[in-house]
Amino acid sequence: MTFDLIVRGGILPDGTIADIGIIGETIAAIEPQLNVSAGTAIDAHGNLISPPFVDPHFHMDATLSLGIPRINASGTLLEGISLWGELKPLLTHEAVRERALAYCDWAVSMGLLAIRTHVDVCDTRLLAVEALLDVKKTVAPYIDLQLVAFPQDGFYRSPTARDNTIRALDMGVDIVGGIPHFERTMADGTRSVTELCEIAAKRGLMVDLHCDETDDPLSRHIEQLAYETQRLGLQGRVAGSHLTSMHSMDNYYVSKLLPLIAEAGISAIPNPLINIMLQGRHDTYPKRRGLTRVKEMLAHGIRVGWGQDCVLDPWYSLGTADMLDVAFMGLHVAQMSSPADMARCFDMVTNVNAAIMGLDHLGLAVGKRASLVVLDAGDPVEALRLRPERLCVIARGKVVAERARQETRLSIAGRPATVNRRHRPPTS
Repeated sequence: MTFDLIVRGGILPDGTIADIGIIGETIAAIEPQLNVSAGTAIDAHGNLISPPFVDPHFHMDATLSLGIPRINASGTLLEGISLWGELKPLLTHEAVRERALAYCDWAVSMGLLAIRTHVDVCDTRLLAVEALLDVKKTVAPYIDLQLVAFPQDGFYRSPTARDNTIRALDMGVDIVGGIPHFERTMADGTRSVTELCEIAAKRGLMVDLHCDETDDPLSRHIEQLAYETQRLGLQGRVAGSHLTSMHSMDNYYVSKLLPLIAEAGISAIPNPLINIMLQGRHDTYPKRRGLTRVKEMLAHGIRVGWGQDCVLDPWYSLGTADMLDVAFMGLHVAQMSSPADMARCFDMVTNVNAAIMGLDHLGLAVGKRASLVVLDAGDPVEALRLRPERLCVIARGKVVAERARQETRLSIAGRPATVNRRHRPPTS
């Protein structure tokens, strides 16, 4: 057998050292050593080979718009939503498209090859929907891009949102979104969950709701989402994003809620960078962390993946498209400090997020799509510690990004000439 590309001698996440042989867009072999030729060979000896990074929660219509028309002075979620309302009339198809494509360039450079983005449908022009559908086609050779029809101003609260959501889905948007906690009443929020899930069931689509992104412990729309998932047979197709109200809920109620979520097969997508920045703004001390109950969910068998949410937009003024930054923050706030927990956090931004998005073709296995990343690290925990260089990014069997290893030169008597921060345990 001959290969188009071989990645030689890399370390897989489980510690195995292997060569990966690629034919066309497919992983054709993973063996300790492939003694055959290839059109191209990548030397990965001593470096971690990872599945592509995957982001199941993002807002690409707003990304890289920081400062237009102003900065979020309070830093709150609600001012961010208000600011987005000021920005929407200023949007043009070309500006949304160019900012999104620029972000996709960043994503590729960081090995982020699958993204689920929510797109606001409350602008009756559906300009952002059209722009991101265009972007989806453009980046298809290297990024899996899913679009969520997101009625940012409320499915019922905004007078045109319901009709616009249907229009967006008719245009080819992939997933049904919503924001029940932003409706005018709790009852309207509950009603929106029911109708949105019914729309998804009728069309055979997935559901991903911004759910209970609030500090209010009485915001309990995740309970209704679990009920509708069961009632409509949507198990495995539904995600609840954020779920921050759960950090304030009574423990007894949570003891009832977590089994319901697990039974319904709902995935949870906390967004640690944004959740800890936006939540708890009304607190003095103690100040709530702003993150949902990740470890408790995992203990109940609930599928949990870390999301990025925002980069340089009305809600968040930082970000680099690095899912390892997201996992790094998440493990700190969730206190997932054991080696097994940290390795799990790495898995959450690769394999778990791919599963949440239904991307069964991704992963390091024979027959999977040949999309992978070579990292300047020795194992997943070291990758989280360093957030290292992506030495090589391969998408669909093609090298799409490369970067040389960066080492610092030292000029200190008696010390090495160069230094990097990888840790090599003593041999004796």
